[in-house]
Amino acid sequence: MAIMPSEPISVPEPAVLRRLSDPRVALVGGVAAWIVTGVVVIATDTQWYGALEACIAGVILGAVGFVLYSIQLRSARAGKRGAQQGLL
Repeated sequence: MAIMPSEPISVPEPAVLRRLSDPRVALVGGVAAWIVTGVVVIATDTQWYGALEACIAGVILGAVGFVLYSIQLRSARAGKRGAQQGLL
């Protein structure tokens, strides 16, 4: 019969996985891609139906996502009960 530890054993997460799982990189990269695409749409002055509106919506939604992530991260760092787990 094996003796079970009273607390779960925690294994440190490798630094590479922490960098790859950081949502800030995807949020900033996505917003930057929408901005570049919007500049290309404006510069080429083509009649792409709805392309500029899609770029504007992408920038706005990316900014909203970044703000929500920042609020959750600040709450998690402050130790609030309703904060999302696993952000630190």
